[in-house]
Amino acid sequence: MTNRERETFTLNFARPKGRGSVEETFYPWVLTSNRFKTEGMPADIADGAKDITNNIVGNKANQDEKYLPVNWGEGVMRYEEYLGFDPVRRIHFVLPFRRFEEKVIEETADYIIKQDIYGRQVIRHAGSDLELDHKPVITGWDDWNELKKHADKELEKYFSDEIIENTYGPLAAGHERGDYSLRLNVEGFFWVPRELMGIEAHMYAFYDEPELMHDINDYILNVYSDRLAKVVELVKPDVIYFMEDLSGKTGPMLSEEFFDEFVGDYYRKLFPILREKGAGNIFVDTDGCFEMLIPAFMRAGVDGFLPMDVNAGMDIVKVRKEFPSLKFIGGFNKLKIAEGPEAIDKEFDRILPVIRQGGYIPGSDHQVAPSTSLENYKYYISRLVKIMEQAGADTE
Repeated sequence: MTNRERETFTLNFARPKGRGSVEETFYPWVLTSNRFKTEGMPADIADGAKDITNNIVGNKANQDEKYLPVNWGEGVMRYEEYLGFDPVRRIHFVLPFRRFEEKVIEETADYIIKQDIYGRQVIRHAGSDLELDHKPVITGWDDWNELKKHADKELEKYFSDEIIENTYGPLAAGHERGDYSLRLNVEGFFWVPRELMGIEAHMYAFYDEPELMHDINDYILNVYSDRLAKVVELVKPDVIYFMEDLSGKTGPMLSEEFFDEFVGDYYRKLFPILREKGAGNIFVDTDGCFEMLIPAFMRAGVDGFLPMDVNAGMDIVKVRKEFPSLKFIGGFNKLKIAEGPEAIDKEFDRILPVIRQGGYIPGSDHQVAPSTSLENYKYYISRLVKIMEQAGADTE
């Protein structure tokens, strides 16, 4: 059974031969991989699995990765295979207004104002290492209209059929052979306006600037329906997940009504296009407690969720009872990995009923924390391999 087949069986409530998929939810936190390097992980393995943005910041010769990051995923896959995970090739698609040159805007004896990779301005006062928000990417229609002009130029320059084919196309053969599964990460319709406006202004914009919010999301939808769909048609990713982070520890940051209008309606337009082009399961990545919005997500066509934040109250055993067809990646309390074997075993006991039901790839409920030793992480992985022999057992 190829890894791609194994993942498909695991997520689609089937019984994989031998065992289910052994995968991690997200690529590693650099602080964690740095710790592992001090505990025996080879430096080339640890250093090859850097954060996605690290592969393009300051690298003028690597601008193909600016919006279409593919090469960085090879290092992450090597890192995960070294640890004993099944091969997952992670790829990304970045909107044409979500990457900027890092530069100093203003410098005085009292402060430095810099533009970061996302186009935001941050300020650092003399004598402090703390960077504070100074100016968001957009503050209204004028900024957004200028940003759209910039994005149109970037689309023409970086998103041609030829560039997309040259960038993503080489992955198709290995994927078709089943050498690895493909997991495609994109930014969602709640995430992007928040990143452009800043958190507080974004919350007010639902009431004060709904037309601006829709114009932003209409632009995103057009890019995804055309250029992202081209990527999906080329490589047919097994999982696409949309970053949203629309929830806090006590619940979501928007009502079901606002979700339907500003997020769900865009999913309903986009998902059929992606599925027609060959997309597998469509997941949403949101931290926090979002349980009250699950029915709205499902109506909009979402297949499942990751990472299922245990410490915000997201209990996959409870959620699966209420929503039997819902799929999960993640859901294992990452803090228990750091506590060692006894806590790890107990956490596996908690989630075993869902593993046996299928439709679930266990993984940490966010990036594994730097408080985790390499020894404890290896123990967790060894137990994961064994327990995934139970994947889909209840479907027999």
